[in-house]
Amino acid sequence: MSTKDLSDAEARERLIDLAAEFYDQFAAGEIPRMELPTRTKSNIEYDPEKSVWVYGDRKSTRSANSVSGARKLLKAAYTIEFLANQLDEDRSSTLRELYYLSESWDNEEAQFNGQDESNNLVEDLEIITGVTREDFHMRPEESGATLMGPLKLREQTRRGEREIHCQLDVGEGGYQIPNNPDTIEFLDHDIDFVLCVETGGMRDRLIENGFDDEYNCLIVHLKGQPARATRRITKRLRDELDLPVVVFTDGDPWSYRIYGSVAYGSIKSAHLSEYLATPEAQYVGIRPQDIVDYDLPTDPLSDSDVNALESELEDPRFQTEFWEEQIELQLDIGKKAEQQALASRGLDFVTDTYLPERLETMGVL
Repeated sequence: MSTKDLSDAEARERLIDLAAEFYDQFAAGEIPRMELPTRTKSNIEYDPEKSVWVYGDRKSTRSANSVSGARKLLKAAYTIEFLANQLDEDRSSTLRELYYLSESWDNEEAQFNGQDESNNLVEDLEIITGVTREDFHMRPEESGATLMGPLKLREQTRRGEREIHCQLDVGEGGYQIPNNPDTIEFLDHDIDFVLCVETGGMRDRLIENGFDDEYNCLIVHLKGQPARATRRITKRLRDELDLPVVVFTDGDPWSYRIYGSVAYGSIKSAHLSEYLATPEAQYVGIRPQDIVDYDLPTDPLSDSDVNALESELEDPRFQTEFWEEQIELQLDIGKKAEQQALASRGLDFVTDTYLPERLETMGVL
């Protein structure tokens, strides 16, 4: 996969090389085709050595030997041309814009039937070329998550470089992570650990209570299921600055999957797991045991919650003694709790007691 050293010219060259392969196949009298890993759940494997999801050995071929296959290659060719021109002009666009832009293409057969189709094609091009969509200058629709803490960085912008301290030079909202975090250079820091937080309410509570100051903590707001940019910068903080990373979420199966995507990667982005996942990340809570120990306010598990928890018991990412105990306990008590449920013990409980005690037990403090 690409790195922050990959230039626009190199990314464009890889796209052009792919288009040239189609041309060479035509010239040789062959049916145009492109091969990529089969993108189905059955071809996703958990690599226990790397602790991430990866694609298996099965391959699929997109070939022009059928009308459907020919349409897919036609759409790929038009998209390659669009992305190559975008890089040449130093422009950018969103995934949503790509879908609508196809409506203006001169060949109706090249137009996308829906955004899922265009999104999947961009992912195909990532896999085949080894270039991330960020290096294609493709942006998601959602705004970036934020950082708050003792980190000084240098960011590349269209107006040149600028240096920012993620406490001193930002407001209460923090520093917004750009779409491509590889444009950031870490200059200096006083960070002892990175705390990834699921919800905005808890993120604001930690900052209002001065948790980032008192414990030299960099708070990363995940904004629910974290975007690729959030996972990428978290990995860089761990790998380049050798910082402990802990993940603080609600106590429900969907939040455990948020932790799983930070630590181990997701099935959807298996081709990027080594680029995005942080296997060293630890889970700090909310745990089912916390619901019992602190008598937290709860909601009952829904049928979908139960199904998700039972599925996680079969998920390689959660087949550890800790997770099996916690999930079995949650199924037994039939309850779930939010991060903000800790406020039932006072607004300062999370910063004065819960997190310090838990992080000390984990060896982070």
